[in-house]
Amino acid sequence: MWKWAVALGLSLGSAAEAEVQKAIVAGGCFWCVESDFEGLPGVIEAVSGYTGGSRENPTYRNHEGHYEAVEITFDSSAVTYDQLIRLFLRSVDVTDAGGQFCDRGDSYRTAIFALDAGQKRAAQAAVAEAEAALGVTVVTPVLDAGTFWIAEDYHQDYYKGSNIILTRAGPKKQSNAYKFYRDSCGRDARVREVWGAEAFPGK
Repeated sequence: MWKWAVALGLSLGSAAEAEVQKAIVAGGCFWCVESDFEGLPGVIEAVSGYTGGSRENPTYRNHEGHYEAVEITFDSSAVTYDQLIRLFLRSVDVTDAGGQFCDRGDSYRTAIFALDAGQKRAAQAAVAEAEAALGVTVVTPVLDAGTFWIAEDYHQDYYKGSNIILTRAGPKKQSNAYKFYRDSCGRDARVREVWGAEAFPGK
């Protein structure tokens, strides 16, 4: 993460300088997006949830029409919205319209949800820049943000959990089960395949 901080010129501002803003993105499994961004300098918190659909009060078992998404709260004096979106695009497979990695279906598609006209312009510019960098069509849409519904408590900070989880490889501590899932799903390998040296590494 820190090499990205240096490359982008990120710095932690003082509390007095803090300009708190939010960004909403969908990048497949929300556990992974949350994990990727919570460690980035300037990010205050990342929260897993659901958005983009019409269903009221969606749940993990009942969120048809919604994307799995993450709301990122950040200090824009330390990291800008443009920088976050640039990193987000490099943390996913922007060429896959059917889901992400081993997670298939509409809930796992990528998207950027713009909270205002400025974010929409910045996100569209970032998508155009990504297309130019890759030389292919980026299928990640820029959509107007609607209600962001916070996911159940057990989904928050899932990658840090200490509960014992039963996996295909047997019982594992939750944080280790998360790593097993992420590796088995091929997320990081595919991002490196798409983006090469520009890939944004996760945990």
